[in-house]
Amino acid sequence: MRGARYRILDPRRQDAQFHGRCALAVMAKVPRAGKVKTRLAPPLDSQQAAALNVAFLKDTIACLREVGKAVAADPVISYTPTGEEAGLAGIVPSDVALIPQRGQDFGERLQATAEDLMAAGFSAVCLIDSDSPTVPPAVYVDGARRLLAAQDCVVLGPSQDGGYYVVGVNASHPRLFEEIAWSTDRVMEQTCERAREIGIPIVLLPAWFDIDDRQTLARLYRELLQCGEAHQGFSAANTRRYLQAISGQLEDELLVSGAEAHQ
Repeated sequence: MRGARYRILDPRRQDAQFHGRCALAVMAKVPRAGKVKTRLAPPLDSQQAAALNVAFLKDTIACLREVGKAVAADPVISYTPTGEEAGLAGIVPSDVALIPQRGQDFGERLQATAEDLMAAGFSAVCLIDSDSPTVPPAVYVDGARRLLAAQDCVVLGPSQDGGYYVVGVNASHPRLFEEIAWSTDRVMEQTCERAREIGIPIVLLPAWFDIDDRQTLARLYRELLQCGEAHQGFSAANTRRYLQAISGQLEDELLVSGAEAHQ
């Protein structure tokens, strides 16, 4: 499968088939070793970190396909670097559309993705991180329904590290992404401040966690491999299988990390 087989959306060409639908846009890097999930090395090496990122992407897409069965919504991959679509072959199904990221900082890329997808015809956009593969589909269904109800609002899914795993809009609001201290514990707080500044109602979804360091990897390991039926999130089958495959190598380190997290 070559990258050329993907449909790459063009914001200059609006498609009526997207009217009344919500784009579920996963913000993703093409998973190259040493370029993704670098904060997970160690305990992972760069190849393992990239492989785990692949599993996250596959599971997030699987989750969003479930969402699309319950609400008028379509998964899309907002990717970087532009021109490396072939690196998504075998990871992203060929029937999932792509849109290239543009802009300098992360806020510009988020705003540009929302703007481009609405220009392509979508009535609403959820911008979703690629680090939270266990968010339940019902959470995204709720967010998409709120956005498609036509009232101007911002939908936010808080991450437990102070950021968010999803931000959704149904109109262009560049201010939401300006003057934000990205990659800090103030992202959610500052985004809510921006929404209040411009008078947009805030719809809060349940808090969840993303996986970007040793401690959150340990939590994911426990929930997927040790909690069994008690696990309340999406099944994340690809992530579960990969963690199982490397569990012999990682178990001691992750269990120690998990114990530290509860002290």
